[in-house]
Amino acid sequence: MAKKAFLTGAGGFIASHLAEALIKNNWHVTALIHYNSRNDWGWLEPLHRQPPTNLKVLLGDITDPFLVREAVEGSEVIFHLAALIAIPYSYQAQASYVQTNVAGTLNLAEAARQAGVSRFIHTSTSEVYGSARYTPLDEEHPLQGQSPYSASKIGADKVIESYVCSFSLPAVTVRPFNTYGPRQSARAVIPSIIAQALQGNAVRLGSLDTIRDLTFVSDTVAGFLRAAQAGGIDGQTINLGTGEAVSIRQLAQTVFDLLGVSRTIITDPQRIRPAASEVQQLVSDNRKAKKLLDWQPIVSLPDGLSQTIEWVRQHPESFHPEEYAQ
Repeated sequence: MAKKAFLTGAGGFIASHLAEALIKNNWHVTALIHYNSRNDWGWLEPLHRQPPTNLKVLLGDITDPFLVREAVEGSEVIFHLAALIAIPYSYQAQASYVQTNVAGTLNLAEAARQAGVSRFIHTSTSEVYGSARYTPLDEEHPLQGQSPYSASKIGADKVIESYVCSFSLPAVTVRPFNTYGPRQSARAVIPSIIAQALQGNAVRLGSLDTIRDLTFVSDTVAGFLRAAQAGGIDGQTINLGTGEAVSIRQLAQTVFDLLGVSRTIITDPQRIRPAASEVQQLVSDNRKAKKLLDWQPIVSLPDGLSQTIEWVRQHPESFHPEEYAQ
């Protein structure tokens, strides 16, 4: 019998790919998309004219506890991906991040408890680890709130932890490292590099020496699906990352090589985080995911970048390379 899933943030980058995977696997999906007056479904908009029979779309806001409680009723599994995620914007809108990421998660957790769901998949981020005290980063690494964004996600993680301990909420926290791929916005480094490199001879970036663990979106989605169905993992926090890392400088050069172009990299001061807020190195220890979820990434960085490049080429209207997208 098909399971009933409730998915937050469904119009966004990762969640739209997850929604499509759930639909393809015959789940009944209720997708919550942030309310807008255009009735726009975000990256699920292509499904708007003829929605699959196993998809129901709701427009709303996770900061509204009444709406969330009613929307969750009847669901068996919750995938909670809705969040404010842009680090630069979090320096300007701190309260919004707390309201959406912490209070919104509290609303979902309480609604899930009252609805008696069988599994709650909560989305964390590798940014909660902050500056690495050791690498690779396992799930026991201390959490450090080095930006308002990471602090808000730590708060959300702790809300879920408290509901596991206090109310036996059957929750699993998945902690993706840097996910990339088609549909990612220009505020992320990979589509920013690609869009700029396609347009002109110079690419403006922030810190070039930071190191990131990059996971293609289909691999991240596979991790979510495994976390929804694996047994005996309630209360666990599980990294989703490749275990391999690349500097932003190396990443940019790889993109240039795949495009067959030569570009000048310009360090743009406005793209550099405050010194104490920068996280220099994020490299995943993914042994727990391999053990508990039988999961490991299968898409190589060159293959994933090639797919992303092709998508950016096909969607020039989604990018304004001359502007800095926060």
